[in-house]
Amino acid sequence: MFEYFYNEIFRSVIIGFGSLFNDIEVRHKDANDDTFSIIKVPLAYGPTQKFLARMEQEANLNKPIQMTLPRMSFEFNGLEYDPTRKSTKTQTFLVEGPDGTSISRGYLPVPYNMKIELSVMTKLNEDALQVTEQILPYFQPSYSLPIKIGGNVDTTVNVPIVLNNIQMLDEYEGNFDTRRTLVYTFSFTAKTYIYGPTKDVSDNIVKRARVGYVAAGTGAITADGTLASTSYQRDVTYSVTPRAVKDYDGVVSTLVAENVDLSTTVFEVDDGSKLTQGEYIYIGTESMYVESISTNKIVVRRAQDNTTLENHVKGSKIFTLTEADDAKIEFGDDFGFSGNYG
Repeated sequence: MFEYFYNEIFRSVIIGFGSLFNDIEVRHKDANDDTFSIIKVPLAYGPTQKFLARMEQEANLNKPIQMTLPRMSFEFNGLEYDPTRKSTKTQTFLVEGPDGTSISRGYLPVPYNMKIELSVMTKLNEDALQVTEQILPYFQPSYSLPIKIGGNVDTTVNVPIVLNNIQMLDEYEGNFDTRRTLVYTFSFTAKTYIYGPTKDVSDNIVKRARVGYVAAGTGAITADGTLASTSYQRDVTYSVTPRAVKDYDGVVSTLVAENVDLSTTVFEVDDGSKLTQGEYIYIGTESMYVESISTNKIVVRRAQDNTTLENHVKGSKIFTLTEADDAKIEFGDDFGFSGNYG
């Protein structure tokens, strides 16, 4: 049942969360409203109690340099299952490998909520208010954070970061030589998903399908209502092969030699010898089927494979959809099928 896998989900969410608060500043102004000090608030991972203990246990408060304020810290301190985002247990998803040729299948991820606390420690209440105002507008009450999932999944998902509440604490107690610390604690919930192992299913992709059936009978009714002693049998086979419905190899065959509007089905190309009757061509984002070619004039069926009619100007590039494009069909392409009876 159990096998090793590591998609770095928790790690990625924690790093992404911390990156949200990297560029917060505190500015101090003089009586003329001129800024004389700009402090970029440092951010570190760790519990708030550690930083407070460091200040409280400092033996010599008169040292030139202590731990400076303001500063921020954050900590991942809770994890719980979220049944409101539960999906079907047996439903699966497919993911394309980084090389573009492999495909893996896995079960849908499990929803979990990560509890994360951000603490803002300042000496002045004005500093705490500045930091708070730089955070709150982005959470109404959530912020969608794009997270890169590693491991076998290798995809990017949007994780909502929800601001739950804010607590304020003034650590100013004791005599006058005790250092004051204001602590604003922001409680967040990151609504993430935990992905399990995936299995390579590249070899299971259907490259060709062939279906055969037999229609048979043992008799027929004549005009006078009697049963004739005749028999019949018909074998029918149908095969389909996926083909590309857009250009992948980027090879230009020729150019459009005149403007083509939405109703045009016959038009000139620069070199008709580069095209073949019965093949598909691709211009802009429109697929066309070449019905016939006469020197440099071609007759086409427009808007094939569910593409949309488009106007094309003189000089537009014409791509032919060949086996080279078929070989590069990307995962998720709604490719067409060519069929034949045999």
